Amino acid sequence: MKVTVLIPAFNEEKNIAYTIQGLKNLDENFCRKNQLDLDIIVIDDGSQDQTSTKAKDAGVKVIQLRKNKGKGNALREGLKHAESDIMVFLDADLRESSREAYKLISPILRNEADVVIARFKPPGKKKGFGFVKALAHYGIKFFTGKSITSALSGQRAFKREVLEAIGTIPEGFGIEVGMLIDILKKGFVVKEVDVDMYHDVTGRDLKGFLHRGKQFWHILKVLVSKMISYRCV
Repeated sequence: MKVTVLIPAFNEEKNIAYTIQGLKNLDENFCRKNQLDLDIIVIDDGSQDQTSTKAKDAGVKVIQLRKNKGKGNALREGLKHAESDIMVFLDADLRESSREAYKLISPILRNEADVVIARFKPPGKKKGFGFVKALAHYGIKFFTGKSITSALSGQRAFKREVLEAIGTIPEGFGIEVGMLIDILKKGFVVKEVDVDMYHDVTGRDLKGFLHRGKQFWHILKVLVSKMISYRCV
């Protein structure tokens, strides 16, 4: 069985090699034990640093995009080069904690779920006021009746047929919410698993608040578009 990990990356020269190394540790242990063929693809989303060079030096396939068009576009480009039974989406800044991806793959191997989402431990300090998380949680519950606590997590594993069934991956910061609504509406089984992953988080500074404001707006637009599309069906 083949597993492909897609890593969209934008200006991640400080993290990408460590993230790849974590996955190689996963390959040497978990994947070989379970007779899995692991393929790692980094999609450089128009980076202006040495992200591509670092990834190539780490020995994985790199897709270089000329312009930064966002995570959704990067994942769509990556999927064009991936033909695997299991697809895994990971952020580029997980560093060595990317080895925890085995916790996402295992439930699919046991046929316990069609999609598995990583649930991070709560941060030591509050980074925001929870508005974005609440919007995502209650938006998904409104459309599907399901309560997903880690709706914003970008660390996910899918059976390939799930991605084929939902079609186009949405744009912007609403990508995780938009995909999850479509997945649940189609009746696929989603499982959340606790992980010891870590990555960069935005703080309570101006940059952090601007980021969360943009994220809130993107998710709201996704929810409005879903409301319109489902009413038209």
